[in-house]
Formats: sequence, structure tokens, C-alpha cells
Amino acid sequence: MELNSRIIIHLMGLLLLCNGGFMLLAALVSGIYDDGATLDIAIAAVTTLFTGVTAMYFTRGHKKEVKRKEGYIIVTFGWIVMSLSGMLPYLFSGSIPTITNAFFETISGYTTTGASILDDIEALPEGILFWRSLTHWIGGMGIIVLAIAILPLLGIGGMQLFAAEAPGPSADKLHPRITDTAKRLWYIYVGYTLAETLLLKLAGMSFFDAINHSLATLSTGGFSTKNLSLAFWNDQPLIQYIVILFMFLAGTNFVLSYFAFKGKVQRVLKDEEFKYYGALIVFFTLIATLVIYFKAEVPVSEYHPKVLGTAESSFRHALFQVIAVITTTGFVSADFTSWTPFLTIFFFGLMFLGGSAGSTAGGIKVMRHVLIIKNGLLEFKRTLHPSAIIPVRYNNKTVKEHIVYNIIGFLILYMLLFIIGALVLGALGLDFVTAIGGAASSLGNVGPAFGSLNPLSNFNGLPDLGKWWCGFLMLAGRLELFTVLILLTPYFWKRT
Repeated sequence: MELNSRIIIHLMGLLLLCNGGFMLLAALVSGIYDDGATLDIAIAAVTTLFTGVTAMYFTRGHKKEVKRKEGYIIVTFGWIVMSLSGMLPYLFSGSIPTITNAFFETISGYTTTGASILDDIEALPEGILFWRSLTHWIGGMGIIVLAIAILPLLGIGGMQLFAAEAPGPSADKLHPRITDTAKRLWYIYVGYTLAETLLLKLAGMSFFDAINHSLATLSTGGFSTKNLSLAFWNDQPLIQYIVILFMFLAGTNFVLSYFAFKGKVQRVLKDEEFKYYGALIVFFTLIATLVIYFKAEVPVSEYHPKVLGTAESSFRHALFQVIAVITTTGFVSADFTSWTPFLTIFFFGLMFLGGSAGSTAGGIKVMRHVLIIKNGLLEFKRTLHPSAIIPVRYNNKTVKEHIVYNIIGFLILYMLLFIIGALVLGALGLDFVTAIGGAASSLGNVGPAFGSLNPLSNFNGLPDLGKWWCGFLMLAGRLELFTVLILLTPYFWKRT
């Protein structure tokens, strides 16, 4: 079976059209603020749009069928093409003059990792800052899902794309038609973004800061308009609590949000993953609060960097950082790597947790952890009763055996790629703490890491090869490993 290369190129063109359209929006923002980068962003937009139109024009006679192989290729190369075109505003404006740094910042945006190479974020033009946040927002729900909502106009079914891109071990459908599912997810996504923008503005943020942080929050990205990230507003607790709320929502399965809006609250409360997700956040926040209160110093404001924490500030910083790391948002209210060695290891462990399946969060995901622990505990029963058939149950339903095997395979691959990722960074000259922190953060799409990549620093000090390697880890982690790694197997490319 030959690959339908024309449909692949055609859809790359469609994605470029979407990307160019968002660039025009960034150019409009740049023009409103008269930041001097309007023409550069507009040229980047026109270049992207022209490339997209050309690709679609020359493949207009394609066979309108997307099979599983094409789906994986479209998703993986779609993200790469988006990142390559998305770095043009940085390059054309001179905001990030080198290709390596521009690509790193862009793929960090689209994969919602939030790791940055920028030393002075606040010096960037408003249009570039807005574009930087938009890359998060586009990548958050997945540009592929957006394309699925448009595909019916071209007479193409998109189930194969959704299966390859949708986060988590399963993709719950809200509606029998996959297109309607994509639309409903985007309605919720846009609605949350607008709601957070309004609340942050009312809480005291400027409108520009509010919209940028909303784009980064709902995508669980973490890019900020301030060098200090959310620590800039440490003297305005309400702002941080609003961000905490929406980080929690962004790390929750969006299908549950849909059910909640439909009045099916009991279905949300009975969801097993949601219960574990909430319970783990409460448990980890309690631990972090006690340690911070009795052992650590916390920043109060930009002007009073560190004091012994009050009960409220200890709780707020603990809750903020626990949710920011678990949901892989990556915002920081303080340098959590300086809070005690215990909390450093504690937050490193949280990087491997991840948010809910079906959310915009990265990481392994709570559902996978729950199912693998359940299966492990059941092995004790199976050992005592070898002839008994004892299935894993989730939400009072039997989990099919192949799903359990898939999760086991995912965890093994995840840990292997983490180890290999750290080894490569170590070979490039990074110290042990920095190497394992950089690998865990990149693969989990978290953002801030440890060592020289701590929350008060950035990834600019990495060697160029290290930046490209971290970019690969970000892409593999964002697309749930299999989608990217399957393209590296000879079997995938064999004709069948």
C-alpha cells in the first residue's frame, strides 16, 4: 500500500494557512501597539500563507482519503512544519536572530512546554510576545483538531488524525461525528480563555498581560510576558488564585467540562481519574505547604524577595507550584528548586505525573498511573489464584487487556527515552542535575527544570545540539511517544 503523499502535502498546506492566519492576528496586535515589528510579522504571515496556498494548489487533485499511516505522518510532520513556519516572525523581526534559538522557542510554544531561551522577555515587541503566546494556544488543543473541524469542507474524514493526535490513552467522543467533537472542544477552549482573560483584567492585570497569560494557561504552556513569570504578581494573590483555577481546569479532561456544562455534574464527580487528579493535588499541596511554612522562605513581592512564609503565602505557593508542575503548565511563583532538597526531589517526581487524559497537559497522565498501579496490585491476586481471570476495572468497566499492554509499553518507552535524553544532555557537557532535569522537563512538556535550567534561569545556555535534542523530546512527549517514534521504525515505511 503506497502512501497518499498528495493528501499529506495538501494538509501541510492547510496547516500553514491556519498558521499564517494567526500570524496576521499577531501583526494586527503589533500594529495596535505600534511596536515596530508589524511589517516583519506581516511578511512572515504572507510567506507562510503563500507557501500553504502553493502546496494546496499543486495537490488539489489528491485522493481524499486519510489512512492510519498518513494520519501519523500528517500529525508529526504537521507539528514540525508549524514550528518551522512559526519561527519566521522571530527571525524576520530580529527578536531571535538564530535559527536554532528561534526553532527551540517555537517548538517549545507549540508543544506547550514553555521552556525559553530568552534572557529579557519584557524587551520583546508586543506583537512578538502575542505570537509567542499564540503558539501555545494553537498547540494546546492541537492544530490538528482544528484542521479536523475544517476537513469536511474538503470532503475528508478525520478520524485517523484525531486518533493520532488526541492526548491520553483514549479519546472520548462527545458526538458521533468527529468534526462535531472537535468543534465542541474548541468552544470550551475558547470560552475558558475568554473567561480567564476577563477575570485577570478585573483582578488588576493589564488587558495585554491578561490575554497572553490566558493563552498560556489554557494550553498548559507557561510562557509569560514577564521575566519573573507569575512571581511578578506575588503581591496580588487574587491573580495567582485565578491562574491556579484555570490551570486546574486545563489539566482536567475537557470532556468532563462538556458534561459539567450540560448539567451532568454527577458524571464528573464519579469519574475515577478526576477523583485521583483532585486528591493527588490536595495531598501534594498539603505536604508542600507544611515544608514551605516550617522550612523555606517564599517571595512576597518583586521588591521583597524572600521572607519566612505566612500560612496563606505558603499554601498559595505550594498549591500554585504543585498544579503548575502536575499540569505541566510551567508558570512559576518562586524558585521551587531553592525551597529545600526534599522539595526539589518532590517536584522532580511530580514532573512524571502529568494531568488528565483528554486535557492539554503533558506528562504521563494520571489515568496511566492509576491503571498501571491497579494492574500491579492485581498481580498479587493473580499470583495467589493463577487460574482466575481478574481484569483491571476503571470507572466500573473492564479495561481491555491490550490497553493495559499499551500503557505498560508507553511507560517503558517513556522512561527509556528519559534516560537516553539525560544521557545525551550529559554527553553534551551538562551536569547530572541539569541533564536529568532538562530531559524530564522537555519530555514532560513542563518548562522549568533543575540545575542551570532552574525556574530563575532558561535554556539559552544549552549547546545548539542540546536545544535540537530537547526540541525532539518536546515533540515526542507532546504527541504521546508512539506517534513520533513509530516513524523511526523500518516497519512503518515498508509497503504492505
